[in-house]
Amino acid sequence: MAFPRPKPTTMETLAVERADPPFNVRKMAVALHGSEEALQLKEKFMAEIARNPAFKNNDIHDISKDEIRERTMEKFGAMVEFVTSESIEVFTQRMALVGIADPAFWTRFGVHYGLFLGALRSGATSNQMSYWVEKGVLGLNGVIGCFAMTELGHGSNVAGLETTATFDSESDTFIINTPHLRATKWWIGGAASSATHAAVFARLIVDGKDHGVQTFITQLRDTKTFHTMPGITIGDIGKKMGRDGIDNGYIQFTFVRVPRAHMLMKNTQVSRDGTVTKPPLAQLAYGALLGGRTSMVADSSNSAKKALTIAVRYAAMRRQFSSGGNKLETQILDYPIHQRRLMPLVAQAVAIGFTATKLQEMYEDMTQSLDRLKPTDPNLMETLAKLKETHATSAGLKAFCTWSTLDTIEKCRQSCGGHGYSSYSNLPAQYNDFAVQCTWEGDNTILALQAGRALVSSYIGATQGAKLPSGVAYLCNEANLTAKSDGSLSLDDMERGWDCVAANAAKKAAYEYAGFRKQGKNKDEAYELCSQSRFIAAKLHTTGYIFKMFKAALGDLPDSSEKATLTTVAKLYGVWQVEQNEGVFLKYGFLQPEHTDEVQRQVDAFCAEVRKYAVPLIDSFALSDHIINSPLGKWDGSVYESYFEQVRAQNPLPKEHPYFARLIKPLLEREPFAHEDVEGEMDLDNELQEMQARMAKRKSKKPTAQKQE
Repeated sequence: MAFPRPKPTTMETLAVERADPPFNVRKMAVALHGSEEALQLKEKFMAEIARNPAFKNNDIHDISKDEIRERTMEKFGAMVEFVTSESIEVFTQRMALVGIADPAFWTRFGVHYGLFLGALRSGATSNQMSYWVEKGVLGLNGVIGCFAMTELGHGSNVAGLETTATFDSESDTFIINTPHLRATKWWIGGAASSATHAAVFARLIVDGKDHGVQTFITQLRDTKTFHTMPGITIGDIGKKMGRDGIDNGYIQFTFVRVPRAHMLMKNTQVSRDGTVTKPPLAQLAYGALLGGRTSMVADSSNSAKKALTIAVRYAAMRRQFSSGGNKLETQILDYPIHQRRLMPLVAQAVAIGFTATKLQEMYEDMTQSLDRLKPTDPNLMETLAKLKETHATSAGLKAFCTWSTLDTIEKCRQSCGGHGYSSYSNLPAQYNDFAVQCTWEGDNTILALQAGRALVSSYIGATQGAKLPSGVAYLCNEANLTAKSDGSLSLDDMERGWDCVAANAAKKAAYEYAGFRKQGKNKDEAYELCSQSRFIAAKLHTTGYIFKMFKAALGDLPDSSEKATLTTVAKLYGVWQVEQNEGVFLKYGFLQPEHTDEVQRQVDAFCAEVRKYAVPLIDSFALSDHIINSPLGKWDGSVYESYFEQVRAQNPLPKEHPYFARLIKPLLEREPFAHEDVEGEMDLDNELQEMQARMAKRKSKKPTAQKQE
């Protein structure tokens, strides 16, 4: 007897997906990474991580919080050598990859090198910086830092922090104190069990006068015994939603004295006699916030690409049901609705990736400008305008990119069906680890409102003839307010569309603000009363900005099959976002109702087109199996084999059941409940037979004719 040919294996299915892409995968990967050198460097990093025992990850879902924290410290030793041996640019690229391989370690390591050291770089004088370098801050030789900003009662409102640092001129020290429970430092990464020092944000009090929040380097533990210093109380805040490798803790200070020189005095200074000198340009404080936000936009793209690599490969090899009379079950990626679930998200991840590159360039240029800036510089006002624009742009991008990526991870998890719910898919852990990105470095809603506030200010400036930076220059063109689609939905047409809706949204928010001001509200009250309009303006501006950065990146690429493919991806992103925000395009008249069917048709068509080469496109993200750490996203397609082996290896059944004798056996062998005899209790079989007989008797009777009235 002949058996039918079995359906192709998952490995064979993925091989077919890669058979004949319309572009060169290697060249596409180079385009997405910026250069061949950058791609090779990433591949080098991935190989080093995979071969480093500290970065083993096959059992990560089955070990305890304490074990994960120990591994985090193991990785410190594995990574610290690169800090001093690599340039900042190369090390930053290394950490970007580590961030998607192990977000918790990336965060804990980044607390020292990004936040603690960043506080020193942005706030310390050259002499102070030299002192802390000699103390070992660069190589973790005697100093492991943490960033003590947030408190139990305050997070986003840094200006409202309540820890105090009171100057004592007699001893030339500051007295750091936690005045009440609400001022307890909370969520401090590294405080619970690994930090020796903290950059403490506290209110500067001199002669009874409050001079606002400043930064003080404070020792938490003795580096020899690791006992807490006098006056320091530290605890662990316990289990979190994700990133268990970070030892988040709380800190309370009870009249802790630190030398005056331990206040970072690059900007605000306190002299020996208690004279306070403040910087002439308060706006320069913006610069310290940009680095973290810039890196989080890049991390959003990388994290989304990781989740999509899992979901797209799984959808390409997974077969369910059959259609069109085929005996072979259909790949779920061939279903149009599944293409709708994933292909726009792929386009969005690519768009955010190109935007992150542009933002990084802007940040580096801004950093260099700030380093050179003097109060007498003739380009002072222009530099400050760019700083404000970069600050507002990074705020909006951080908010909406992290929100969209968190949504992407969850949609990828759901698209993998029941297997996506398994920890071994790595998608639940990725969601839990990424969720905090929407809160730290500024709550997303607050940042979106900051971006909206800047748009209101820019629009008002445009109406008064001000020259605006390039990112918001479209607000100066009144023609954008009444622009109409030419119906093509081309890249140029969509760019005009985003300028139209974003300009109208900014105008609406600005008019509301002006109206509240005329009613006698002060600036802060007026801004708060138009919060929703500011939020919408920020969302539309940011989405349009991402689209324009993608379009601009295409203009930098040479003509090739890779550029042609990315142009299709850009069109998908643009028209999909138009569909997502269709209401405002209709509201402001850029689209007419008859355009909406064409918008849907184009999204469908572009999803189907990108689906044809979805797997090779995902391959160009260049993420190794070790970084992905999910059997559902294995490069070779050995999904079920890898999944089964990992589950079996990590969950062996014990030789003796852990609670059979204690719980199950007594349940099974308990005495049955005693039932009292009920007088006249009917036998159920007899009752059923009698019921059936009555029903049959009724059916045998013929209905009688009713009398006519």
